[in-house]
Amino acid sequence: QVQLVESGGDLVGPGGSLTLSCVASGDISEIDDMRWYRQAPGEVRLFVAAITALGTTTYVPSLKDRFTIKKNDAGNMLYLQMNNLQLDDSAVYYCNFRNTLGAEEYWGRGTQVRVSS
Repeated sequence: QVQLVESGGDLVGPGGSLTLSCVASGDISEIDDMRWYRQAPGEVRLFVAAITALGTTTYVPSLKDRFTIKKNDAGNMLYLQMNNLQLDDSAVYYCNFRNTLGAEEYWGRGTQVRVSS
């Protein structure tokens, strides 16, 4: 089992920046894919970015220029650096760790990001 806890969400103005963090505990030895998703009120949860254990990154094209996903070498910390935040970036952001071979995945409870003027 893997437990995930996100943090770093806050209220920021348009154009602001935030860095979200996700800390993993438990057995992460077989985790090979780590992701960020977000869910706005009344909307479905959407993919934001992913990073593999080897460091390969994937982004939603519309966010690639403003968001950066990173992890630490130990693989138990995941980050999402968000720049030039816009009103429609407001959402609950969730981290997701998965073992693609075993088809197992784990979710955190999310951290709230509000962008408001």
